[in-house]
Amino acid sequence: MERFAPTGLGERGDTSSPRIRLGGIGIDRVDERQAVARVLDAIEAGRGGQIVTPNVDIVAAARRSRELRAVIEASDLSVADGAPLVWASKLAGTPLPQRVAGSDLVWSLSEAASRHGLKVALLGGTPDGAARPTERAAAVLERRYPGLKVVGAWCPPMGFERDESHWRALVDRFEAAAPDLVYVGLGFPKQEHVIVRLRAAAPRAWFLGCGASIDFIAGYRRRAPEWMRRSGAEWLFRLASEPRRLAGRYLLKDVPEALRLLSEAARSRRS
Repeated sequence: MERFAPTGLGERGDTSSPRIRLGGIGIDRVDERQAVARVLDAIEAGRGGQIVTPNVDIVAAARRSRELRAVIEASDLSVADGAPLVWASKLAGTPLPQRVAGSDLVWSLSEAASRHGLKVALLGGTPDGAARPTERAAAVLERRYPGLKVVGAWCPPMGFERDESHWRALVDRFEAAAPDLVYVGLGFPKQEHVIVRLRAAAPRAWFLGCGASIDFIAGYRRRAPEWMRRSGAEWLFRLASEPRRLAGRYLLKDVPEALRLLSEAARSRRS
């Protein structure tokens, strides 16, 4: 593998900044470029890791579950996927540099992988009859980044993680493929639990829990326009796209959680 190009972040990238606390969980103060640099530096050093991408929904779930909080705290990189987390960090006086969405990281990490000869695998996506979103997403990434090495594109059946034969078959594929980067799009918290178990099969790999990103890449779902992502209105686009599935979650859980985060941040700043 070639020596990684300088990142402009120092010899080991921005690894010294402590996590800030939002909603009871830790978030790393990195932008997207710095997040990619941390992953590249760790892979070069032979260290695997796990990236979690907390948004408002994940913060709310973590408040309710000690186990989920432990998964996030044990992650090697925790980045703010939700715009309200960035707003709250600024209100609290500990500003995060930017939103770092998992759906953006899959592209930037793939671009970096294509330059540095890293192997990528995809796991998850939403099955659509005979179609396999992971295979289509893999083809899209390979076209976008010539030279990218996609060594696995797996869309296992529902309940695979509870079926010993399915699980063993997946582990065998991972061990044979030996990926450097793995995008796991199974939704929170399932994808995080699966990642924790899979890391034993690929201890030097970096795993990214990426939610619906595989479906976005494959074109099975549309992502919000760039201006909505920048303004923090991406959730409105998703709500309009899938109202039956998301209305209860967004309106009854996420909006109150966002307001709670902002209120806590304001009180923290005053104190």
